Amino acid sequence: MLTVELLGPLHVSVAGRPVELPAGRLRALLAVLAMSAGRTVSADRLATAVWGTDVRGDARANVRTNIKRLRRALETAELIAARPGGYLLAAEPDHVDALRFGRLLDEAEAVPDPVTERSRLAAALELWRGTPFDGIRSDWLEQSVAPALQERYLTALERRVDLDLASRSHPDPTKLAELAERHPLRESLWTRLLRVLESAGRPAEALERYETIRRRLAAELGADPSPELRQLHADLLAGGAPGAIARQALPGGRGGVPRQLPPAVDGLAGREAELTALDTLLGPPGERRSRPPRIALIAGTAGVGKTTLAVHWAHRVAGRFPDGQLYIDLCGYDPSGAVIPPGVAIRELLDALQVPPHQIPDGSAAQAGLYRSLLAGRRMLVVLDNVRDAAQVAPLLPGASGCLVLVTSRDHLAELVMTYGAYPLTLGLLPPEEARRLLADRLGHDRIATEPAAADEIVRRCAGLPLALAIVAARAAIHPTHPLAELADELADTLGALDRAVDVRAIFSWSYQILSSTAARLFRLVAGLRPGLGSTVDAAASLAGVPVALVRAPLAELARANLLTEHAPGRYACHDLLRAYASELCEAHDADRDAARHRIVDHYVHTAYAASLHHHRHLDTLAPAAPGTGVSVTDFASPEAATAWFTAERPALLATLRIAADLRLDQHICHLAQAVSVILHRRGHWHDRAETQRAALAAAQRLGDPMEETRALRNLAAALADLGRFNEAHTNLDAALQRSHDDPADQAWTHYYRNLVHGLQGRQSDALDAASRAHDLFDQVGDHVGQAITLTDLGWYHGRLGDHGLALDLCEQALVLHRKFGNRPYEAHTWSCLADTHLQMGDPLGALPRYRRAVDLFRELDDPYAEASTLAHLGACHHHAGDHAAAYGHWRDAHTLLSNLDPSATDQIHTQLTTIDKFAADAFLGPLNRRAGAPR
Repeated sequence: MLTVELLGPLHVSVAGRPVELPAGRLRALLAVLAMSAGRTVSADRLATAVWGTDVRGDARANVRTNIKRLRRALETAELIAARPGGYLLAAEPDHVDALRFGRLLDEAEAVPDPVTERSRLAAALELWRGTPFDGIRSDWLEQSVAPALQERYLTALERRVDLDLASRSHPDPTKLAELAERHPLRESLWTRLLRVLESAGRPAEALERYETIRRRLAAELGADPSPELRQLHADLLAGGAPGAIARQALPGGRGGVPRQLPPAVDGLAGREAELTALDTLLGPPGERRSRPPRIALIAGTAGVGKTTLAVHWAHRVAGRFPDGQLYIDLCGYDPSGAVIPPGVAIRELLDALQVPPHQIPDGSAAQAGLYRSLLAGRRMLVVLDNVRDAAQVAPLLPGASGCLVLVTSRDHLAELVMTYGAYPLTLGLLPPEEARRLLADRLGHDRIATEPAAADEIVRRCAGLPLALAIVAARAAIHPTHPLAELADELADTLGALDRAVDVRAIFSWSYQILSSTAARLFRLVAGLRPGLGSTVDAAASLAGVPVALVRAPLAELARANLLTEHAPGRYACHDLLRAYASELCEAHDADRDAARHRIVDHYVHTAYAASLHHHRHLDTLAPAAPGTGVSVTDFASPEAATAWFTAERPALLATLRIAADLRLDQHICHLAQAVSVILHRRGHWHDRAETQRAALAAAQRLGDPMEETRALRNLAAALADLGRFNEAHTNLDAALQRSHDDPADQAWTHYYRNLVHGLQGRQSDALDAASRAHDLFDQVGDHVGQAITLTDLGWYHGRLGDHGLALDLCEQALVLHRKFGNRPYEAHTWSCLADTHLQMGDPLGALPRYRRAVDLFRELDDPYAEASTLAHLGACHHHAGDHAAAYGHWRDAHTLLSNLDPSATDQIHTQLTTIDKFAADAFLGPLNRRAGAPR
C-alpha cells in the first residue's frame, strides 16, 4: 500500500515503511502522478508538469527514464503501471492526503447538519501540515495546484470558525492571527479573527487589529474595509456582552445590508391604534428590551389592507433594524394555487442575504439551517406577506431573538401564536371616519366637502374595506365631473340593501362592467392567467393574441380603474382577490384560455431565446413564432436590457415551465431550459438552473428525444458543477455519453462539458484530455463553431501547463474563427487567454492590449465576473510594466465589481495583491476566468 503526503513536506511510505526520495525531479514526478492517483496521466502531460518548458531532448524518453528511477526508489514496479500513452499510479485516492482533503471538503459542503459538517472540516484541516508540495520543484504544482489547495484550506478554516462561534465554542485566535498576517488583505479572514478575539474577551486587541487591516486596505488599494468589517468595528466600539458580537457572523454572506421593503403604499388612512400597538412591541427608540419580540401577526379578511399596514410600519421602524429588512410575498392565496413553498422562499431569502450560490447547501433542512445561522445575533426585520398557514411560515422563522418577523395572513394562525408566541393583531374594517379620510385623500377634500352625504353613503356601501374604497375612488377619479351622488346610487343598485355585508366581488363587477369589451377581456386574461407576479406589455399582448399597439390603451384603462396597478414602468400587477375574480370570469367566458396559455408559453420561450442571444450565440436555431398566432416577442437593444428582463421575469419563467408541463408542451420546456441556462449561470442562480434542467430532462424523456435528453444532462451537469457537486456532474455526463454513443456531434459537446467540469475542479490535465477529445469529434463532424470553442480551451490549458508557444498558436486560430462566426463571448474569452499566456511568458506589454480588448467585450456582454477577472489581470500587467498607479486602479475596479458578487473571488484578488507576482495572479485569475469567461 502506497501513501503519499503532499500537504507539507513530502512524506512517502510503502506498506508502512517510510521511503526517502532524492531531491529533484523524482519528487515532482511522484507528486504529479499522485494528484491523479488511479487515473492515467499522459507522458506529454508528465513532461510538461515536471520539466515545464525546460525539457531537453526527447520528452517521452526523459519520462520513461525517470519512471524507472522512481520505481527503483519505491522498490516496487507494480505501483506505477504503464498505460497506452502514459502512466498510472496504483494508489487509492484516499491514501494521497491532498485528494483525501478535497473529498472531505466536498462531503462537508454536502451534509445537511452543522455537527457533521464541522467533523468533516476538522478531519480535512488536520491533514494540513504546512505549505503544499514543500521542497518539490514543479512550476505546474506551484502555479496552479498549490494556490487552489490554499484557497480551499482558507475557506474551510473560515467556515469552521463560523460553526465554532455559532455553537458558542471559543477557537484559539493564535493560528488565525498568523494566517491573517500571511494574507494581509483577505478581509474575510480578518473578520473571523476580530470575532474570535472578541469572543475570547479581548475586544481591545480586536480594535487594534481592525486598525491594522484598515490602514493596509487604504495604503494598498485606496479602499475602505467592507461593510461587514465596518459594522463589526462599530459594534466593538459600542461594547456589549462578551461573545455577542462573535455570534453575529454571516457565514457565507457578502456583507451587504438588504433593503427589500417594497415602496410604502400611498393613502394609508387612519390605523393609528394598530400602528401604536406595533410600536409598543419595540418600545421607545433607544431602549434595549431584555426580551425583544420575535413575531407579529397581522390577520384580517382579504382586501382589508394588511400588506399596506405592514409595509407602512416596516418603513417607519426600519432604522431600528440596522442589519437590514427582508421581504417576500409567499402568495398564500394565489388563485392559481401557486403558493411559494418554504424551500423556494428560503432560497430567495439566501439570495437577498447575498450568499454565493456555491455556498448554498442542498436540501431544505440545510438551507433553513444556513438561513437561521445568518440571522443569528443580528437585528433584522423580516416581512412575510400573504402567508397561508403556519407550516408555510415556520421554516422561515429565525432561531433566536434580535430579529422581528412581521407576518400577514387572512388566517389567524393560532398555531403560530400558541407554538411560537406570535403577537396577534387583528385588522378590522376601517371605521367610518378613517374610511372617509381615505376617500378624501384619493378624491380631494373639497370634492368630499361639496357632497358630504354622498361621500358618507359610499363609505357605508364599501363597509370599511380599503380595497373596495380604492376601486370606487378610482372610478370617481376617472370621472371628476360626475356627482358623487350618482356613484352612490350605482353602488346601491349593485350591492342591494344597506344591511348586507360588503361583497367585494360585487364592487369588482361594478367597476368591471363599465370597461370596454377589449379591456374586460384583457383583464380576464392578464389578471387571471399570467404566470409570476406581474405582466409586461408584450406578455399581455401575447395573452390576448393581439399586437402590442392594441393593448396599451386597454391596459391604461384598467390602471385608471384600479383593476391593474402599474407598479413599475410597463409592468402590471393586481391584488390576489382581483386575480381570483378575473380567474373566475376567465373560466366562465373564455373558452380559448388554453390557447392563451399556449401563447404566453410561446412568448416566454421566444423572448428568453432572444435575450439569451445577447449572452450566448451558440444556441440551436429556434423557429420564429408563427405569424398570425398573436405571440409578441420582446426585442432587446443591449445585453444590459436582456439581463434586466431576465432579472424581472425569473419568477415568471419558472412558473412558465409549470404551465408548459400542464399543457404537455414538452418541446417548449426543453427550449426554455436551454435559453435560460447561461444567464442563470452568469447571474448566480445555480439552484434555479439545476431545477430548470431537471424539468427539461423529464420533458425530453417524455418526448423520447435522445438529443434533448443529452443536452439536458449536459446542462444539468454544468449546474451541478457550479454548485460543487462534481461527482453528480460526472454521473450525468456519463449518462449523456451512454445515450449518444452513436452520435459523434452529441458526444463532442458532452466531452466539452466534461472539460468545463474538470476545469472547475482544478484538474487541468483531465480537462485538456476532454477538450482534445471534443475537438477531434467536432473536426470529425465538421462543426466549425465547436472546433473554435475547443481551440480556445486547448490553448488555455496548454498555457496553464506551460506550453506557451502552442497556447498562443491555438488561441490565434480560435480568434479568427470566433470573429468569423460572430461568437463574441468566446472572442472575449480568447483575448483573455492570449493575454494571460503573454503575462506568463513575462511579456506584460504584449498582454496589455489583449486584456483591454477582453475587458471591453466582457463589459459589452454584461458579464461582471469575467470583467472583474480581466481587470485584475490588467492590473498585474501594469504592475509588471512598472505602472503601479494604473495597476492599483484596475485592482480597485475589480474589487468593487466583485464586492457585489462573490467574496471568495474578492479574497482571491486580495491574495494576488499581497504577493504582486504572476504566480499569485494565476491562482486568482485562472479559475475565475474559466468560470466566468467561458459561456456555458
